[in-house]
Amino acid sequence: MIPANTVGNPSDFPQFASDPVFWHEEVSFTMELTNKMSWDRPTFLCQIPAENLGIDTYETVVADHCYREFIPYLEGLNEELYNRHKSPEQTGYYYMAHPGGEVLVRNTAYFAMRPRKDYVNGSGNSIYHKRPEEIGDEQMCLCMRFQVQLPRKRLKKAVTMLTGDIPQTVDEFIRHFSRRQVRDVIELAVRQRELREWLAGSEYCAFLANGSILPREAKTDLPMEGAIPFMAPPEEEIEVCGIRGLGIRRGVTVITGGGYSGKSTILDTIAACIYDHGLGDGRELCVTDPTAMSIGAEDGRCIKNIDISPFISWLPGGGTEDFSTDHASGSTSQAANILEAVDCGSKLLLIDEDRSATNFMIRDRLMKALIRREPITPFTERVNELYEACGVSTILVIGGSGEYLSIADSVYMMDEYVITNVTKDAKALGGDRADAEQFSKNALKPARWSQSRQLLAEGFTPYPEQAAQEKLAVPDIGFILIGDEKIDTRMIQNILCQEQRTAIGFMIRLMEIRQNTAKVRLTTAVEQLFAEIDEKGLDTVYSGFFPECDRFLAMPRVCDLYAVINRMRKLTYVKTET
Repeated sequence: MIPANTVGNPSDFPQFASDPVFWHEEVSFTMELTNKMSWDRPTFLCQIPAENLGIDTYETVVADHCYREFIPYLEGLNEELYNRHKSPEQTGYYYMAHPGGEVLVRNTAYFAMRPRKDYVNGSGNSIYHKRPEEIGDEQMCLCMRFQVQLPRKRLKKAVTMLTGDIPQTVDEFIRHFSRRQVRDVIELAVRQRELREWLAGSEYCAFLANGSILPREAKTDLPMEGAIPFMAPPEEEIEVCGIRGLGIRRGVTVITGGGYSGKSTILDTIAACIYDHGLGDGRELCVTDPTAMSIGAEDGRCIKNIDISPFISWLPGGGTEDFSTDHASGSTSQAANILEAVDCGSKLLLIDEDRSATNFMIRDRLMKALIRREPITPFTERVNELYEACGVSTILVIGGSGEYLSIADSVYMMDEYVITNVTKDAKALGGDRADAEQFSKNALKPARWSQSRQLLAEGFTPYPEQAAQEKLAVPDIGFILIGDEKIDTRMIQNILCQEQRTAIGFMIRLMEIRQNTAKVRLTTAVEQLFAEIDEKGLDTVYSGFFPECDRFLAMPRVCDLYAVINRMRKLTYVKTET
């Protein structure tokens, strides 16, 4: 931004020729082009000195809290602009991310070192540039990103929004900012960190704190009003870091109960708590192994060069050691989902019977006796081996079959959101593991759980066939469109929001354009990309060249990025020697 009137020789200050930053007191605003098609909807990066907010802890959870506190101020501006007879393009509008209960690394809220103001205001429109030695060192700032829809053909209103409404709103935010709440957020983060450190070195894969509110309000991520607080069974209660609750041991755990008893709610909570949650979420002190993956059947998904023989020994078309299909069945898709999760390092599988292929999960004694030639080895016959051989635990939610009881190390019963341990009763009814094994007609050979394959570069590209321009679009219906790919991510349950999905699209695109060899070292490429993001920030993957992608990004997990790549239909892998 070129000042209206400068004092001194402008050639001494070449940075002003293309500087998109303007200042309001000590707060700076950087105006960015959102994408090549959105000139009337720029992105603003507001940079507030952390000391102005009384903040001296620069962690993700603090930035996340600040952004949540800032959102109502922008929503207040939108209420003033709202006119039901006119569109946002006519009235103006402020767009922002709307985080759920989880705390994620985002490009909309973070701390970073930023330059100090390099001029002082004089009378009228005059400014006085500071010499470099007068400016001082960079300072730590809270950076918050949002978008401004400028009203079309209303220049005066647009100027008011940019130079009046936004700075005044930031002033109000700073003036009413609660430092006490920041202290509460930091104290919670410390307790969450202690819980996760304990969990990583313990015999448990998840911990649910007493007093947690697990049910959610309909169609929201808010805790349900009047819900029964979670309480561990007295005989199962443990104390961790001064917090009492239920620890779910590694191994095989079954959670059962009648309809609408809360068993799926508890599994959803365990899945959600791979991430920390903010104050007021109700699940703040619940933690889960961060590598956990929710697994289900996924009819119609593509599978590329996966060894599914641990579960499916043969198919009419041939063997299954190098299995590919563009339209998987429920059983082959669930087998692939499990094996891919294990291959990318997951140590906990979360499975709901209602979302699974029945013929893949179980086969009772009568069916074993009737069907002599069956290619499917049910999951129940491999689940204990999976833990013993790979250290991969499983939590199963069931309601329709007692066949699961015999393979469980622990069995819990949900009844009106109250949990009890019924392992002894379940074993008495369903027999123990040895009883279940004697009914197996054929002794199972130990499975090979690793996937020895390497990705070919052909097809791993953002360029559609015979096109000179990249294609990337991430519509909010659960797909990622890149190159000739239309990747269906709707069944990847651990991708929580559109911002994560958009980030994954940009991450894949960046890996593709950097690839320059015939074979892709996918593990190396992923490790390097995450290291770069950790060093430079999540926004490093963004490109404004793609107008069908949102500007707001949230960090996914490594295993979720792999899950998306595994659903790309144009890829080819080759088997490698083990």
